[in-house]
Amino acid sequence: MARLDRYMLSQLMMLFGFFSLVLIMVYWVNRAVILFDQLIADGQSAGVFLEFTALSLPNVIRLVLPLSAFAASVYVTNRLSTDSELTVMQATGHSAVRLARPVIVFGLLVTALMMVLTHVLVPTSLSRLNDREAEIAENVTARLLTEGTFLNPASGITFYVREISASGELLDIFLTDTRNPKRQITYTAEQSFLVRSDDGPQLVMINGLTQTLTLETQRLTTTTFADSTFDIGGLIDSGSRGRVNIREVATMDLLYPTQEIRDLTRRDDATLIHEGHGRFLQALLAVVAALVGFSTLLIGGFSRFGISKQIVIAIFLLIAIKTVESVAVGAIRGQAHLWPIIYTPIAVGLVISAAQLYWADHPSLFKRRVRGFA
Repeated sequence: MARLDRYMLSQLMMLFGFFSLVLIMVYWVNRAVILFDQLIADGQSAGVFLEFTALSLPNVIRLVLPLSAFAASVYVTNRLSTDSELTVMQATGHSAVRLARPVIVFGLLVTALMMVLTHVLVPTSLSRLNDREAEIAENVTARLLTEGTFLNPASGITFYVREISASGELLDIFLTDTRNPKRQITYTAEQSFLVRSDDGPQLVMINGLTQTLTLETQRLTTTTFADSTFDIGGLIDSGSRGRVNIREVATMDLLYPTQEIRDLTRRDDATLIHEGHGRFLQALLAVVAALVGFSTLLIGGFSRFGISKQIVIAIFLLIAIKTVESVAVGAIRGQAHLWPIIYTPIAVGLVISAAQLYWADHPSLFKRRVRGFA
């Protein structure tokens, strides 16, 4: 690799690392705040919180890398232009396509990172994250029981516990069941325990009272008991995974779906195939973003007033490419055989970049045409 390429590539990688770190921290803090509220409020430990935030990082990084590649490309090109380094490079005979070579290498490196993320790390981390969420959902004490708070674990059920001892004993509980439209049942007990059984968790109440109100006659009957059992297994999510998220499925299984994959995800072939190709699209957008940022600023040339106008144009072009992506995805929804259309944003981005690089090599092209029309 020539010295010029190494110089530009080192600048791009350095700024790419900086922007990635900043953006990842911003996204991660947002995600961490939500997780902290959900997990710590449910009684989970700090270790579980750290585990969940770590498992969510690959997906955050996947979102950030194309933006970081674009920001690095724009920043480096802007600095080279401001310092007249691009002008010197072009004056020594380097064409725009030649100057774009390290940017292409940089974009391909980011694309390789994105490939690892979209095809390996993100599906694996999401699968593990959902497994851990299912495991925590099985922890009834963490999900259902909170001291001094009236909870509604299911429609028509209200539950309250005054205190939970260190041994797991529930002291002074209140449970109301209004699911039956004809009667309302209220349980109170001095002590109770959560017991696991083959049919799910059971609430064993000791020394309590049952009050049954028949709504039609407004008749109230009471029954004291030494011990009684209430099935709470149906009130909470048992933690079973149910439908598998398609983002957890391996790429090859998405591209060539089997009946087992269809049953697990409950999605049709079109959705599965488009998700598989969407992972390649996300990775390739990194090289397109870098090229669009570089080529747009390159056509601005040197100006003592800077090239802020080209920066704004580059941002709008990137937004336009993302808009094309949304339109393409919407247009092929439900039609598996139209999957090549999903790569339309890549083609549009490459055409825009090639046109702008050609324009940078022939700056007087459009001026001559304008004079000819005049």
